[in-house]
Formats: sequence, C-alpha cells, structure tokens
Amino acid sequence: MAALALMGVAGGQPAGQDALHPRQESTGSVIAEWAGRVSGTVDPEGVLRAPDEAVWHAYVSLAMYNAVVGVEGRYAPYRWQARAPQGASAEAAAATAAYQVLVTGFPKAGPALETAWKASLAKVPDGPAEQTGVAFGQRAARHIMKLRANDGRGASVPFPPDTAPGVWRPTPPQYEGFATAWIGRMRPFLMEEPSQFRPGPPPALTSSQYARDLAEVQAYGAKTGSLRSARQTETALFVARVEIQRALGDHAARHGFDITETARLYAVANTVITDAMITAWDSKLHYGTWRPITAIREADTDGNPATRADPTWEPLLTTPAHPDYLSGHATWAGALMRALEELFGTARVDLFIHSVGTGTTRHYEHAAHYVRDVVDARVWAGIHTRTADVVGSVTGEQMAAWSLKRYFQRT
Repeated sequence: MAALALMGVAGGQPAGQDALHPRQESTGSVIAEWAGRVSGTVDPEGVLRAPDEAVWHAYVSLAMYNAVVGVEGRYAPYRWQARAPQGASAEAAAATAAYQVLVTGFPKAGPALETAWKASLAKVPDGPAEQTGVAFGQRAARHIMKLRANDGRGASVPFPPDTAPGVWRPTPPQYEGFATAWIGRMRPFLMEEPSQFRPGPPPALTSSQYARDLAEVQAYGAKTGSLRSARQTETALFVARVEIQRALGDHAARHGFDITETARLYAVANTVITDAMITAWDSKLHYGTWRPITAIREADTDGNPATRADPTWEPLLTTPAHPDYLSGHATWAGALMRALEELFGTARVDLFIHSVGTGTTRHYEHAAHYVRDVVDARVWAGIHTRTADVVGSVTGEQMAAWSLKRYFQRT
C-alpha cells in the first residue's frame, strides 16, 4: 500500500475556498488543527508508511475525544469514566491532550509543539476554565497512553521467506522484506482481536477467478502498454496519496460541527482506519499471497493454464512491500466510508479529498463512490488483484459497522 498522507496540511482551505478570505473559524477548529500537526510531528521527512502514522492519529484523536466529551458530555468516552470539573474549557482540554500525547512520543519536537500549544491556549480566556481544562487534557492524554502501553506498535513480526508458487516474496525494485508486519498483530482499538474479521481465503491459483483477476491487472495495471484510459491512470495516481485528515476538517467546518462533533468525527475515523489496517495486515500475514508483479512474471509456475507469464511485466506504481490479500487501502477506505455513513445517518458523505499524488481535489458526494475509486485504482496501479480490493472493502465495512454499535455512542 502506498503512502497514505493521512493528515494533510493543517489549516488548509476547502476546495474552492479563497485563501485570502478564510472561513470563520469553527468551534471545532482546535481538533482539526491538532490533527493536522500529527503527520509533521510523526513523519517530518515524509518517509514513513501508512500504519506508522495511522496509530498516532488514533492516539491523538482518542485523547482529544475523551478530553472533550469529559467536559461537554453527549457521547460515551472511550474506555474511560472521568469527567472534568464543571466549567472547564473543552478547547484547552483538547489542545493539551493532543500536545501531551505528541510530546510524550516525540520529545525532540517539544519546542515546536509547545509553541503550537501556547497558541491554542491563547485563544482561551485566562482563568479557572482554562486551568481546569489543561489539567483534564493532561489526564486524558495519560489515560490513552496508559491504555496503549505495550500494544505491539513497532514490534518484530517475522515472515519466513518462501518461494513456493502463490506465496509472497520481496518484489522489485527494492526487494524489501515484509514492511510494517507488526500492525497485523497490534492490539486493536475497537475490535476484540486482529483476526476478528479475517475473511475466507483468496481464490485458489488454479481457479478461474484467479485467472480473471490476474488477466485484469496484467492488462490494466501495466506501466507501459496497458489498456487504461487517461482518467483511469489519473485515478490510480490520485488514490495513492490522499489527505483524509484535511477532508475531515473541511467537512466539519462546512457543516458547522461543534467541538464535540468534530472530536467524535476524528476519533471515529482514525480508530476505524487503524483497525482496518490491523485487519488487512492480519490477513496478509495469515494468507501471505504473492503480488501481481510476481504472479504475472511467474505465471508459468502457478498450475493454471489460463494465466500467461510475462517475465518483464511492471506495474504502474511501485509495489509496496507486503502481500496482496487483503488490500490495506481498500480495507480502510471501506471502513472509513461505512463509519461516516453511520455517523452522518446517510450515504451522502460530501467530502472534498485532495491528493498529494496528483495535486488535484475530487468531491465525493457518496461513500460508495470513493470506495469504488479505491478498488479500481489499486488494480489500475498494478499492485493489487480486484479480489483483494473488493474483499478488503467489504471486510472494512463490516468491521466499522460492528465497532460503531459499541463505541462513540450518544449517552
């Protein structure tokens, strides 16, 4: 799965917004501002993979959510029962919770984070409300970090090499070992265990479905000589690096979300995204299926007379260093869109999503349209089979629906 660019630019304008005439700051803007700082703190060089960043978005979003609902009420806190003193500032609590989580994890970023934190507090009137909000935000951050202690982030998870037909092995050009395998064994945020929503196996190598999947990606995902249209190529590049955090903040601002609704939006989105990655990587570890580039180049070893080997075939995008089934991007896309449907009570998600890969922004009126683009894009990019994408998106939707019945409910 390519880099996700999960955050986006802090304070970025919505599509079509004149930067010289910014929108009036919403009451939930402190949540979006601190969510926008996560990526720059966690990955200032832009070199980490999606799971490395996603877990920190979840930590920060949950700390802010607990801080805000502990002040404002309305929704059940995440695995916590504490309430703030009456009159505490939710803005001060949220900013402090985010600051405390990030400075604990990344002390070298402390000076920049402290400057940002003080700027957030400067918008809150001095006095007892600010002071009690700060103290409660510190409590919320400590609680989340205690909950997540020794959760498996970054742990060593081996994946023994195997050259048998159908089994994943490092792919060109870097031939890198299984990257971020730890996410598949990490303790989930919402699910009971990583394998809870593990789907059934992918199509057998000798099946007609496998042959159809391989033929499609071979024809449409090739770097050169493919059957892709220009629009399909642009979609493949667009989906590769999207700014989801920015899209969430824009939606919250345009729809007038208050600080509680905004905190809930980010907490829901980032926990289901991360649990979807856990689900996808659990399947990658369990099934360990080879990527299209290997399958196509070595099709003469798969035992399927309907496949055709091409030893020089290359995909449009560089293949990420982990197995095909499930597609991580499709799984988290399905999970996120189903979660937004549950939150909004409608399939109309109204998201402006910007892509770092293409520098363009697309408007997605309905959840299914984004999921469709992701499923197609990973095939057209030459890095996933359609089955890995479709099953991933459906699995993500199932996980999100289950999770939203148990967490972040109105009290």
